[in-house]
Amino acid sequence: MVAELSLSVVVPVKDDAVVLARCLQLIRQQTLPPAEIVVVDNDSRDGSAQVAARYGATVLAVQVPGIPAAAAAGYDAAVGTVIARCDADSAPPPDWLERIQQAFATDPSLGALVGTGYFYDLPRLWSAVLSPVWRHSYLWGMRLVLGHPPLWGSNMALRRSAWQEVRTAVDRSDPEVHDDLELSFWLGPQWSIRYDGRLRVGVSPRCLYGLAQIRRRWARTFHTVGVHWAIERLWTRWRRRKARRIIRQVPPGNG
Repeated sequence: MVAELSLSVVVPVKDDAVVLARCLQLIRQQTLPPAEIVVVDNDSRDGSAQVAARYGATVLAVQVPGIPAAAAAGYDAAVGTVIARCDADSAPPPDWLERIQQAFATDPSLGALVGTGYFYDLPRLWSAVLSPVWRHSYLWGMRLVLGHPPLWGSNMALRRSAWQEVRTAVDRSDPEVHDDLELSFWLGPQWSIRYDGRLRVGVSPRCLYGLAQIRRRWARTFHTVGVHWAIERLWTRWRRRKARRIIRQVPPGNG
């Protein structure tokens, strides 16, 4: 029998009223409705907060600049057993939350789940070429660094108990830290993180708009890796992950 878990959805937002409306409409059309939607307004100057309220979301105002502070505040406020996370420009399919709920309900050891995405605002051919290149470069590049799949803020979920274990460790003050990658570093050694290629959402290709945008994203990635490299070297992390897998494979009473 599959246990039922309550789901909260957290959406950090800053000046994204138009795409936020579409995202919230898609969340309202889910085959499995969430227990709540928490929209974290990171000092928007447009009508993002009003849009969120119109769709029945709980609006949380955070003035500290940057996604790390906004996302962490949203996770803190969430009451669901599982916290699903997407961005304002994410376009989740109707069964997005149902898939997430089933994954956590059938695997009590699962700490976090990450899916994939495709670019919905590009011509079909460009999307077919760029989407897999973009997602696989991040997935496999960061997997080598972390020793496990990385989380991705546009399409991910985590158990609330896992968040509560690491919430005081994550950096909320540095706006140049990649919040999802930062969370991956802290969760990975203690919790199972699974990648599900069937858990797909549409995303805006705005991360590819201009060299400045691309450079900024790569700079944040290297910055986040550098911060954690000073805490724990790559080979030490891999050894810890390997030891954890061996311990989990030992049957109870045989250790």
